[in-house]
Amino acid sequence: MKSYQLIVFDWDGTLMDSTAHIVSCMQQAISDLNFPPLSTETISHIIGLGLIEAATALYPTRSTEQLKQLANKYLDIWRNHPNEPPLFDHATNLLSHLAEQDFFLAVATGKSRRGLDRVLKSTQLEQFFHATRCADECFSKPHPQMLEELMDFLGVNPKDTLMIGDTEYDLNMATNAGADSLGISHGAHNKEMLQACNPKAIVSDLHQIEQWLNCL
Repeated sequence: MKSYQLIVFDWDGTLMDSTAHIVSCMQQAISDLNFPPLSTETISHIIGLGLIEAATALYPTRSTEQLKQLANKYLDIWRNHPNEPPLFDHATNLLSHLAEQDFFLAVATGKSRRGLDRVLKSTQLEQFFHATRCADECFSKPHPQMLEELMDFLGVNPKDTLMIGDTEYDLNMATNAGADSLGISHGAHNKEMLQACNPKAIVSDLHQIEQWLNCL
């Protein structure tokens, strides 16, 4: 196994099966504000960005105030939704197994701090992570700040760091930070989009991550 010291996970679409839920909440927010409707594919493409960056990508001609309204409406709908998306199969076991092997584990996510803390608590995964960074604390992906801060905090070099994510923003962030990346294709972006970012490999689910690591 390659001696990675730090493994950083994206959250939505990587550990949590939340792509459809995010799209549904955004479509409801768009409808409530009478913005022009957008396709599922269009909304899926911006998953992984910070919320304001995502709103800007969806409606680039709208004013800053309108974009903030969309972001806040989305957050209200997400927070008040009675059902939370499930974790992908094997998420808890994977993190437990990696923790037993003394990896540093971290999260770099487009979620807000409030949103991440909520799901870390509800899923009981907080115990596995040594550090986390969110989009309202750093520049949005694919800027490398989130990864750079995690590596600095944990004292790990880029060459010893692996970023795992389901979007081009995750993989390009890794490249920008000088770290390796591993794409996972069960989330928001398809395999072709991930492959264009030149990750070390692309896996189809969380089970395959351990298999891939063991083959290094």
